[in-house]
Amino acid sequence: MTEPHAHDDLTRCQELLGQLNDYVDGELATELCHDLEQHLAGCPDCQVVFATLAKTIKLYHLLDETPVELPADVEARLMRRLQLPLR
Repeated sequence: MTEPHAHDDLTRCQELLGQLNDYVDGELATELCHDLEQHLAGCPDCQVVFATLAKTIKLYHLLDETPVELPADVEARLMRRLQLPLR
């Protein structure tokens, strides 16, 4: 069973979470950063959303650095399924 939300202002959560991408990208105004950080400090639910976003971004950047090659048989089946010629 999940615990109830830490406070009653879910609209505020939605508003602030809508700014998370700008915050993570360093594009959010300083005053709004402060508001978001204050909210995160007291809202466990939003902390989970923020932590998940940050982890997703970190994993994405790790994938950028690691080339992924499909095994030849997988690539061939995929291309057949997509009806594309093999490279």
